[in-house]
Amino acid sequence: MSTPLPVDEPLICSSRGCRARAEWALRWNNPRLHDADRRKTWLACTAHRATLGDFLDARGFLREVVAAPGSPTLEG
Repeated sequence: MSTPLPVDEPLICSSRGCRARAEWALRWNNPRLHDADRRKTWLACTAHRATLGDFLDARGFLREVVAAPGSPTLEG
């Protein structure tokens, strides 16, 4: 089991080696492994949103892209 992040810790991009703050949540599932309503989440900075999304979409896994909690994309 993973340890939850402290509330004041920024969310970090899931792209390998990236330490940028995540602004997007890519919600996905593998229909061969997961129930239809189950969602897994990869976090993405703006620079990696397209590449992570393309990877998931090419496999038919991407379900939605939403602003990550605490992201400046929610402000405005």
